[in-house]
Amino acid sequence: MAGKDDILTRSAIDDALAELPDWRYRLGGLVTVYKCPTSAAALELVAAVGRIAEQQNHHPDLDWRYNRVFIRYTSHDAGSEVTRRDVRAAIDASQAAAEAGAVAEPGLYRTVEVGIDTPDPAEISEVWRVALGYRKGRFGDLEDPYGRGPNVWFQATETPNPNRIHLDVHRSQAESGPAMEKTAATGALMDRDHAPKWVVVTDSQGNRLCLCTEAGHEPDL
Repeated sequence: MAGKDDILTRSAIDDALAELPDWRYRLGGLVTVYKCPTSAAALELVAAVGRIAEQQNHHPDLDWRYNRVFIRYTSHDAGSEVTRRDVRAAIDASQAAAEAGAVAEPGLYRTVEVGIDTPDPAEISEVWRVALGYRKGRFGDLEDPYGRGPNVWFQATETPNPNRIHLDVHRSQAESGPAMEKTAATGALMDRDHAPKWVVVTDSQGNRLCLCTEAGHEPDL
């Protein structure tokens, strides 16, 4: 079982990722996507990762989509943060993927959060938690205990936008640049005051979303 003392700082995570080119950091976890030669090979990779999980007693979130396998490691018993166990598991999963002839496509792993503007998060968060069947997350956000739905976080502000709900789309910094440029090419208004951590996108009808890098909204421990 991991504890708070086992949590890696962001700089330690970056050092680990330098040796893990298949992986990215995302909101308290290590994530990647592997494309396998066939659907059957993808299922074999799922089984191999499952065997690693049983050996290490550390289980990832897995999503099998035809010939692709989406993987996320985080240490729930350390507050849903990255620990050395996650790094070790990612190393072993990468080895299993190489043996399966899989190709890493970490840029396909996008993380979506729902952001709600409010002057008082405590006043409304319980409504959303109960209605969604979620639990409280690391920083007052709400998360699906089964890792299926998007997180919900409350942006405390005395001047909430008239459109109070927006989406945050998280990518790694390496992949966020092209996504931002393609979005700008649609004619959307791009507020780049906080780039590259996040860019506020407003469509022609005033709806907003944020394109965030892996550094956005993330305190360093």
